[in-house]
Amino acid sequence: MTHPFLDRAELRTRVRQALDDFLRQRRSRLAEIELEALAPVADAIEALVVQGGKRLRPAFAYWGYRGAGGADDDAVVAAVAALELVQASALIHDDVMDGSETRRGEPAVHRRFATLHTRAGWRGDPDGFGTAAAILLGDLCLVWSDEMLHASGLGADTLARARPVFDEMRTEVTIGQYLDVQTQATGDTSTARASLVARFKSAKYTIERPLLLGAAIAGAPEELNKAYEGYGLPLGEAFQLRDDVLGVFGDPVVTGKPAGDDLREGKRTYLVAAAMEDGGADDAWKLLGDPELDAAGVARLREVIVGSGALDRTERRIADLTAEALGALDGAHLTAEAREVLTGLAQAATQRTV
Repeated sequence: MTHPFLDRAELRTRVRQALDDFLRQRRSRLAEIELEALAPVADAIEALVVQGGKRLRPAFAYWGYRGAGGADDDAVVAAVAALELVQASALIHDDVMDGSETRRGEPAVHRRFATLHTRAGWRGDPDGFGTAAAILLGDLCLVWSDEMLHASGLGADTLARARPVFDEMRTEVTIGQYLDVQTQATGDTSTARASLVARFKSAKYTIERPLLLGAAIAGAPEELNKAYEGYGLPLGEAFQLRDDVLGVFGDPVVTGKPAGDDLREGKRTYLVAAAMEDGGADDAWKLLGDPELDAAGVARLREVIVGSGALDRTERRIADLTAEALGALDGAHLTAEAREVLTGLAQAATQRTV
């Protein structure tokens, strides 16, 4: 996804450079331990973190900082870039839990390491090795996110303000991941449950917590924190709802994931929950969660979702949540440029195609 507001202050370029610098240092450390064995670890993390990503979370954190009156600072850019390592951890683990084959048009990390095992002719089960490797790489990204924040160059007092927000965010996304898995296991198809999962798995750590992290770095007043919360939480939920729509109706050439992947995984998203509430008696729902679901099955479930009115209902909710988020910025004391960018980022987050 490209959007002019994501590139304001050359932020995406600077975030990528900060990540590249940090991961080059980590690669050197891995090489000191065991070059041949650990080079694929460095390669896989760099491919996921440096080469791809929308950089939404660093953007919200940076402009949360600037909105509070913070001056542009490379140390701040490095600090907010650490959010990309948190995101990488979540994506790697998510792909394992969902059994996803691809990520951003390339093999998911667990598939990448299963292939490495097969090509090397190692002993044991390639898929088991790939899963174990991905779990460990996801953990490593989470560890490195901590290291990157602390090595960013922020002062001790600033880090002390930022630390609680960073920690709470990582707790929330992990709990959100568990709630997602548990919801699939129980088969809960309520929209209330889907909204709860979306709030903690994605909404809070995509927008609200990054904004509050930037505010903490800047030492923002509580009044601005409240405005950021009022903006970030509904916008984060709208972001996840757009993700849910793309997971069913997205173009695989654009999204980098097979068409209808969420349907094969049986995800109880708000979109699916709304369709089941309004058209739950349809026999087509027996297809939901079938890992071998073919194009005809995907098309049938899409028909049911559209016919139930759930797609329109979800689109209306995205629009309502976005309007609520933007309304929270009215009257907030933040810089004019940050207000402009945060308004633009709201559109980038909710009207995207990938």
